[in-house]
Amino acid sequence: SQVAESGGGLVQSGGSLRLSCAVSGFTLDYYNVGWFRQAPGKEREGISCITASDSTNYADSVKGRFTISKDNAKNTVYLQMNSLKPEDTAAYYCAPWCVMGSTKGSNFDSWGQGTQVTVSS
Repeated sequence: SQVAESGGGLVQSGGSLRLSCAVSGFTLDYYNVGWFRQAPGKEREGISCITASDSTNYADSVKGRFTISKDNAKNTVYLQMNSLKPEDTAAYYCAPWCVMGSTKGSNFDSWGQGTQVTVSS
């Protein structure tokens, strides 16, 4: 399985970005997909998940501001990020698994290159 993240950039506090996660080697009809982020000096953390059946989940830190969605026909998962804050600055990754919060102890090692999001104050 492979993923390719895109859509990051530099945005002012309060702004919006939409991240995309193009997947290959597996189908969104049968796999959950999670969005993760890793800020400098911090562990990678799971922030959102969309299941094969379209259920969604969010970490408290992004709930109400971020929205995860997917287009099965395009094999793409999206993360709409609104009301961005400087503390959202991080490299964002997607993966065919989900966890909310710490990824410590996980043996998943097939991360994509990620996409950088920088929010200026």
